[in-house]
Amino acid sequence: MSVIDRLADLRAHVRGAVTTPDDPDWEDARQAWNLAVDQHPVFVVEAADADDIAATVRFAAENELRVAVQGTGHGAAARGGELAETILLRTSSMRGVTVDPERRTARVQAGAQWGDVVRATAEHGLVALHGSSHDVGVVGYTLGGGIGWLARKHGLASSHVTAMDVIVPSGQRVEVTDSSCPQLFWAMRGGGGSFGIVVEMEFSLFELREIHAGALLWPAERAGEVLRRWRDVAERLPDEVTSVGRLVHFPPFPTVPEPLRDRKMVLVEAASLLGEEETSALLRPLRELGPEMDTFATGPVEMLIELHGDPPQPVPGMGGGAMLAELPDAAIDAVLELCGPDADSPLLGIEFRQLGGALGRAPEGAGALSSLQGRFAAYMVGMVTGPEAAAAIERHIATTQDGLAPWSTGGAYLNFTESPVDAGQAFGTTTVRRLRDIAAAIDPDRVLVPNHQVRAY
Repeated sequence: MSVIDRLADLRAHVRGAVTTPDDPDWEDARQAWNLAVDQHPVFVVEAADADDIAATVRFAAENELRVAVQGTGHGAAARGGELAETILLRTSSMRGVTVDPERRTARVQAGAQWGDVVRATAEHGLVALHGSSHDVGVVGYTLGGGIGWLARKHGLASSHVTAMDVIVPSGQRVEVTDSSCPQLFWAMRGGGGSFGIVVEMEFSLFELREIHAGALLWPAERAGEVLRRWRDVAERLPDEVTSVGRLVHFPPFPTVPEPLRDRKMVLVEAASLLGEEETSALLRPLRELGPEMDTFATGPVEMLIELHGDPPQPVPGMGGGAMLAELPDAAIDAVLELCGPDADSPLLGIEFRQLGGALGRAPEGAGALSSLQGRFAAYMVGMVTGPEAAAAIERHIATTQDGLAPWSTGGAYLNFTESPVDAGQAFGTTTVRRLRDIAAAIDPDRVLVPNHQVRAY
């Protein structure tokens, strides 16, 4: 009897949909948010609750299958689309968010997205350490560390997790905290998805109702002077300000504001906890360059989720990152030669996210990813329109990474890594050894298929 023939037993034990390649909605069921990822699992389970997750894990173990968990599929490119002998377990229906304003915590279900959290917390004058996009999954983002607009002040999102409700590879449901499961609690805070499937996650919130934030934009022809000036300004910014320097070729889409449509621009974005007057003084050297557009304003903290202008809907993309110890003039020159306004580049953009501050300091009781070393995290992205475009983007990302190699820390940040990497690049030898020992103990049969493996095959 084939696995497909045994699905009747699984369907009898789950509330959510079980979809096979023979079903009419198969194409939608297997699709990741990143439309460039062509996933081919054995079948798809859309979990309705924790019991569905546990039943799916047990079914996989009993039938010599594996399980790949997906809330949204933003990071799906890291493990590719093959998924041979693997069940794709979707948690996108589990999007509940509960806020405890007195404890200043939020508890979210497995498929919750950052937009869900922002709406729920803002009404209480609270904010989470969310990312730059409303539809990124909270759990996957946080398991990978999580750096957002308040990161230089408060650090990695994973460092502020207080508890997790987890289905481990045996199918057992476990409450994971520092006191109940200290090894798992350490590993899952920044160590990725190799250790269990998060059903619910609880994390700390911060009091904040308003933020001063926005972007300054110039034509890309001025990228050299703008990026150099921004780099110099960033060196003097206090931890209360997080900034990004970007080169962007805005696509000719109706969703893009008309003044930017199909234009190459250089941007500086920033979010500040200091208020307008003090922030304006810090940004004055950039404004002296006469930006074409200036969107800085003080407004409700909810506006942070829209600041970066990430796509409002699924797109076919391909990206890659690099961790930089510094960004000297020579590095900026290398980027402009490869990705500047006169370069023959297939990329939509390259950005440099400012690190430092709390991101560079390991807090007491930190998880597997305790800090990020380096001053900037680079990320390159292109839009995939077909196989030739995909190949060109892949080559150009590699070429740009090579061009930045002289200033690389040699490390990797897994949330910005969309291809397999040696875990040592992200964690270091001692941490990787500990992570591998925990993974081997909790999942000896390798039932789970995370985006990034911590064990060598």
